[in-house]
Amino acid sequence: MPTGQVKWFNETKGFGFLSRDDGDDVFVHSKALPAGVSVLKPGQRVEFGVVAGHRGEQAMSVTLLDALPSVAAAQRRSADDMAPIVQDLITTLDGILPGLQHGRYPTKPAGPQLAALLRAVADQFDV
Repeated sequence: MPTGQVKWFNETKGFGFLSRDDGDDVFVHSKALPAGVSVLKPGQRVEFGVVAGHRGEQAMSVTLLDALPSVAAAQRRSADDMAPIVQDLITTLDGILPGLQHGRYPTKPAGPQLAALLRAVADQFDV
């Protein structure tokens, strides 16, 4: 089976092109992707079958050869850097707990700031 890499893929339109290792480009439709995969990333290595389509070669039965490294994991802070941040977050949450126990959510600007803080910390743990 030919191998190559993803040249580009449009998730909205559901198709893209693969660059074969021998140089030719091959059309790929989302229906040819493995179960559970809905998008391909440029540069991702793949193996695929080829059939003749109406407008040229078309990839079939695409297999992912290697997953791209997680951008989130590459950009996240070290565990040593996260420890004091998590400790500060716990202290902040402890501070709003009494209000929540009395049926009151934090008001502006504390509420939106807390939400942004939680999202930022959560992004560091997302791999």
